[in-house]
Amino acid sequence: MSKTESEKVVSVSSRGQATIPKEFREELDIDTPGRVKFVRTETGEIVVRPIDSVRDLRGVLDGKTDEQGRSAVELLRAERERDEARETALRERYAPDDEADTSDDEVDASDDEVDASDDEVDASDDEADG
Repeated sequence: MSKTESEKVVSVSSRGQATIPKEFREELDIDTPGRVKFVRTETGEIVVRPIDSVRDLRGVLDGKTDEQGRSAVELLRAERERDEARETALRERYAPDDEADTSDDEVDASDDEVDASDDEVDASDDEADG
């Protein structure tokens, strides 16, 4: 073992749980409760790495499926489709077609009204100055 390596012996419970020693948790800035990932290196060693962001979870579900054999990607796509269907139903329910189609026109019209009122203010300023 090199001078930079340190080791601690920990027990593993009957449920396969082991406690990461406080010294290592602090050094790796691992929050509790929290998550870490175990990585097998090319040399066969198992390394514990903290999860700093969601990106660190990339690949964790690769090759895994639910009871119906669907992958995480398939489940996510199905959930997005359900969300889009719900959103469409809500839009149709609360914004009838004739209102939905004119909403952009209403925004353009209100912009024109603001521009016209700005012109009026500029004209009145010019009259006051002149």
